Amino acid sequence: MSCADPKAPAGEEKKSSWPELVGKSIEDAREVILKDMPEADIEVLPTNSVVTADWRSNRVRILADTVATTPHIG
Repeated sequence: MSCADPKAPAGEEKKSSWPELVGKSIEDAREVILKDMPEADIEVLPTNSVVTADWRSNRVRILADTVATTPHIG
């Protein structure tokens, strides 16, 4: 899904979702999103998190359901 960006050149649209990132690491997803949308405020949350329903044009939520590395004290 995408939406028209008033600053985008004619015929180009600004992305509003990144389905190709499903299954990628958080770091990879963050890198791709920031490349497409440098002004993004990225929030990483557990999959079943309760989130606010307010809409912000610069917020992108990444919902993750697995532990990527071994948790440790330190």
